[in-house]
Amino acid sequence: MIEQYVLGLHEVDETQVAIVGGKGAHLGALSRIDGIRVPAGFCVTTDAFRRVMAEAPSIDERLDQLSRLNADDREAIRTLSAEIRRTIEGIVLPDDVAAAITRAHAQLAEGTAYAVRSSATAEDLPTASFAGQQDTYLNVMGPAAILQHVSRCWASLFTERAVTYRQRNGIDHRAVHMAVVVQKMVFPQAAGVLFTADPVTSNRKVASVEAGFGLGEALVSGLMNADAYKVRDGEIIDKAIATKRLAVHALPGGGTREQAIDSERQEQPALTDAQVVRLVQLGRRIEAHFGHPQDIEWCLVDDDFQIVQSRPITTLFPIPETADGENHVYLSVGHQQMMTDAMKPLGLSFWQMTTPAPMAVAGGRLFVDVTRRLASPTSRAGLLELMGRSDPLTTDAVQTVLERDGFIRPLPDEGPPGPLFGGAPAPIETDPAIVTELIGRSEASIAAAERDIRTKSGEALIAFIQADMQELRRILFDPQSHQVFMSAMEATWWLNEQLEAWLGEKNAADTLTQSVPHNVTSEMGLALLDVADVIRPYPDVVAFLEHVEDEGFPDELPKLPGGREARDAIEAWLDRYGMRCVGEIDITRPRWRERPSTLLPALLGNIKNFEPGAGERRFEQGRQEAWKKEQELLERLRALPDGEHKADETKRMIDRVRTFIGYREYPKYGMISRYFVYKQALLAEAERLVQAHVLREKEDIFYLTFDELHHVVRTNRVDDQLIGRRKDAFRSYQALTPPRVLTSDGEGIAGAYRRGDLPAGALVGLPVSAGTVEGRARVILDMAEADLEPGDILVTAYTDPSWSPLFVAIGGLVTEVGGLMTHGAVIAREYGLPAVVGVEQATKLIRDGQRIRLHGTEGYVEILP
Repeated sequence: MIEQYVLGLHEVDETQVAIVGGKGAHLGALSRIDGIRVPAGFCVTTDAFRRVMAEAPSIDERLDQLSRLNADDREAIRTLSAEIRRTIEGIVLPDDVAAAITRAHAQLAEGTAYAVRSSATAEDLPTASFAGQQDTYLNVMGPAAILQHVSRCWASLFTERAVTYRQRNGIDHRAVHMAVVVQKMVFPQAAGVLFTADPVTSNRKVASVEAGFGLGEALVSGLMNADAYKVRDGEIIDKAIATKRLAVHALPGGGTREQAIDSERQEQPALTDAQVVRLVQLGRRIEAHFGHPQDIEWCLVDDDFQIVQSRPITTLFPIPETADGENHVYLSVGHQQMMTDAMKPLGLSFWQMTTPAPMAVAGGRLFVDVTRRLASPTSRAGLLELMGRSDPLTTDAVQTVLERDGFIRPLPDEGPPGPLFGGAPAPIETDPAIVTELIGRSEASIAAAERDIRTKSGEALIAFIQADMQELRRILFDPQSHQVFMSAMEATWWLNEQLEAWLGEKNAADTLTQSVPHNVTSEMGLALLDVADVIRPYPDVVAFLEHVEDEGFPDELPKLPGGREARDAIEAWLDRYGMRCVGEIDITRPRWRERPSTLLPALLGNIKNFEPGAGERRFEQGRQEAWKKEQELLERLRALPDGEHKADETKRMIDRVRTFIGYREYPKYGMISRYFVYKQALLAEAERLVQAHVLREKEDIFYLTFDELHHVVRTNRVDDQLIGRRKDAFRSYQALTPPRVLTSDGEGIAGAYRRGDLPAGALVGLPVSAGTVEGRARVILDMAEADLEPGDILVTAYTDPSWSPLFVAIGGLVTEVGGLMTHGAVIAREYGLPAVVGVEQATKLIRDGQRIRLHGTEGYVEILP
């Protein structure tokens, strides 16, 4: 039937993406909004696209070839996609398809010029914007030209850029179909773009308008500078009128051309202030209809705005949901935990069940609402002091919010509304037995949980985990445990402050905390050196490990000379540390025990780069350096006025730090150990649900909250569509970067160091481990792909405890995220590695292989020529 190939825009709404593509569906919906004008037109449906594609069976084979290509193989993608485009453009349109298009064109008005625009089914969706990846043709005249440009739009589904985008985002080429929108051309005096949320700050209450003369193509394609406006609450709060030298105009016979703007008009605004405010009001109406901030293309014709496109802005970080209508300020938990990746719903809910502080979820990340703490003078001062010690960027971002009049309503000074990261610790004696006892109690409790959970399944398993989470919280937030590591941190701060004041010694505690006892995270890195010692004498084992292809490799090792010893050493290490992994606070992330191959680059590097006994020597060397530093400082203090008293006080603080600071890493290790016990039992339960045909695959449970999983276990029913939506949302969240500080307006605030004492071009950060080192920068975003030589400086986004096995091989550390007491900083100090954390955009500003100089005492990095 003719109707299946063409639909009028007035017949279409946003539910029909599969038929008319994202752009067509949005335009149809726009045309139904009261007060919104959209140029008349029609959609050539995906039925027509599929019909035409069926005329060329050879495309199928090329699509198979395309799907097998790596997204980085640009030459092969360029060649193959060009072949597909030529094939599509060469297909003669079936008579009924051509007739349907020609007939719709005639009904609109044959003598009129048209815009012919691609509209893919994966385009302009709430979680993915494909802006600019397919083609638009303006001022097309006559039925033959329209048919030709419809074919070109179909072919544009296979531009190199569109193909590469789909490859990188895991989108099946066959799953995307192309519709085409044909609309009457409008010939505007001005055109441009409206963002209903600020695309730079993400502030949802600030709209951004860009405007220029003529067609919008000059602005969208970057040919000209545009006037720029910011509008909030119906008022222009900022504007910049550009010098506009070029415009794009339609030609009478079809097509467009660039045209110089008369010099006297170049500095004139393209819109009046009243028009800008009116345009934003229209944008807010469109945003309200779609329920999401919009990127809108508009034209001004005779003082009347016409909307030619609207799509969701997909780069905005989501805002935590609240119902009170008040302003809120949120701090990122991921920046504190050194894990800023998106987390899956089950991981988020386990962390929420673990922590005493209520946590909001947005964009697959967790945030703490600190609004009440900032509203009261006493609690505000305490929070700023705590943050100021560890993360100046977050502190500065919060100060930025506090300086805004009226954003936070002051509360009477009633003191803090409960602890954020734990209250002030009571005094505690410096006794090593306290640490030993705390660790013993935790390990006994984990062993009991592991034993008791084995017999549990179904609802009994869920009930067991709910009850055992109380035991986890009891151990994790044991007041004595809190006293131990907080007193160590306070002693560290005391040493740094007093020794700088008395001796001019910066960050003295860095050397004093090398090779302390009971640091389970630094021990993990040294223990992997011991595993390398076992394997190194056996070349067949080493050769085998260099070419491992699956996770069952430990079971293959005994077939080789020395393989049994190698397997036993690897298994023993995994028994102790295999519950850890990158991003370990998310229970859904694959553990080393589940994917031991991720450790092999670090293990093989240890075999290649170190001599036998390196782990023990490394620890002893650090211990000696700490002891020598202690003696030197005490001797210098005794030479000062009141020196004996100062030296005695300092000695007490050094003893306290060295006795207790290693335990700083243990509570998280205990929590992660328990998480792995839960995870193994839940995956066994998920396998039963797969066998019962309730779930499609085990890992589907990761996309449910714990309460939702409980419901599935109880009812043996699951909402497959919910899981599908959650998977799509998680993929979109992975592309977002969470801000350190987020407001309820959606504004992400980064903060700044505000230091003027740096060399030109230096990258500023937070000094967390003293020393200066030069070396080759290795920019590594995936620990499993680490290829390090001794002395390399590791540059990465964040280092949670799982990265510490790499620390034994490097000369220094630079991260984008971190604070003075986050895990990477603690381990860097223990290993004696110069380190600077919180270096914004470090993995982009520093290129892999560049030589850099890292100033761990002063807190900056220089890129060397």
